Amino acid sequence: MKKTVVHFEIGCSDIDQTTAFYKRVFDWNLTKNGNAAIIDTGAPDALSGHINQLGPKDPENYVTIYIETDSLTADLEAVESNGGTVFVQPIELPDGRSFAWFRDVAGNLIGLITPLPKD
Repeated sequence: MKKTVVHFEIGCSDIDQTTAFYKRVFDWNLTKNGNAAIIDTGAPDALSGHINQLGPKDPENYVTIYIETDSLTADLEAVESNGGTVFVQPIELPDGRSFAWFRDVAGNLIGLITPLPKD
């Protein structure tokens, strides 16, 4: 599998304020679900994304890209063996995918995500 950037996430401390900002500035359609909002830019082949309010002790004010992978385990092992660190261990999402976060050697926070399960 090619390791392609497939998603982005914008972190915030106030989901309502941040979604309103992006709606006003870019006219994005945002569908809120708890402390997150899925971004629909209206462009047919746009990269998918969401805005997320994690909590008071979690990182906020961040932008993270997600790289699609068939194996979170193998890629996280490669991250660590090449000087990076795992920041969030794999977590399963309701849609059947799983994600994890790592920090690269420069300290950047990057996400890994598995593809949607095939029916």
